[in-house]
Amino acid sequence: MKRLIISIFSAGLLFITAGANAQTSSSAQQANAVVGPQKGALIIVGGGKVGPEIWARFIELAGGPNANIVVIPTAGEDSALATGRSFEKELLQDLGVAQVTVLHTRDPKVANTESFVAPLKKATGIWFPGGRQWKIADAYLHTLAEKEIKAVLTRGGVIAGTSAGATIQGSFLLRGDTKGNGILEGDHLQGLDLVHHTAIDQHILRRNRQFDLVGVIKAHPELLGIGIDESTAIVVQKDVFEVIGNSYVAIYDIAHINEKQKSPTGEYNTDGPFYFLGRGQRFDLQQRKVITTNSRAASVNTPRLSNDN
Repeated sequence: MKRLIISIFSAGLLFITAGANAQTSSSAQQANAVVGPQKGALIIVGGGKVGPEIWARFIELAGGPNANIVVIPTAGEDSALATGRSFEKELLQDLGVAQVTVLHTRDPKVANTESFVAPLKKATGIWFPGGRQWKIADAYLHTLAEKEIKAVLTRGGVIAGTSAGATIQGSFLLRGDTKGNGILEGDHLQGLDLVHHTAIDQHILRRNRQFDLVGVIKAHPELLGIGIDESTAIVVQKDVFEVIGNSYVAIYDIAHINEKQKSPTGEYNTDGPFYFLGRGQRFDLQQRKVITTNSRAASVNTPRLSNDN
């Protein structure tokens, strides 16, 4: 009987150890997981006025004047789309890009046809204007269009978008409810997953949204929250992004939220469970760490926060 008890105890100990090792291995794999695109680039804009610096970077990454750009305005209102005009197409042509195509459907059956995706097969850049991100999801997820959109990155091209066109690039579709964008977790939760393990918000300071991602990350601690203000963008290449534009990007990481880690500026963030990055700063998406800092993010010009809705 004594030997039996010892055997059972030893087996149980081995089981616990194996489980702990498996959990550690799983955590290590998650920590080393690829986050950004391994080829090509993303430009994720927080809405508002898209400044010349952002447009210039987009055109440069798409191939300059020889770029072949597809504008996908599907997030927009039907009334605006009915006019047949595209502000983005006209602007890009004015900036010297000769080949710009507007591609739109609301029907996933159409998006799943070879004739519809033909322009995407030649594209070196894609631009998603703003609107409602769930409309993009409804039209293109699980279709040939989604496959060809992602193939642009594989060829070394660039995918960019502003507002709804920013959020759709994450894996978790924030504000994707058909009833309104005030619902953070709604009836659409899947994005294009161009940046893995992320939830992306936009207009964060302009619309006083800076605290909204905190609860989402607490509920989904595997996600990294990225909040981008207007006239600001992140340029993502592989597992690193750089901030460009006029305002700030907020980072929401469960370690910072729960463990009250110091912000990259060297001071405790007493204004909220997140921290800001400014123009020129770079961030490692895989390690969830700031690569470089500058005086702007730590200066007195960092925006004062309010949790009033």
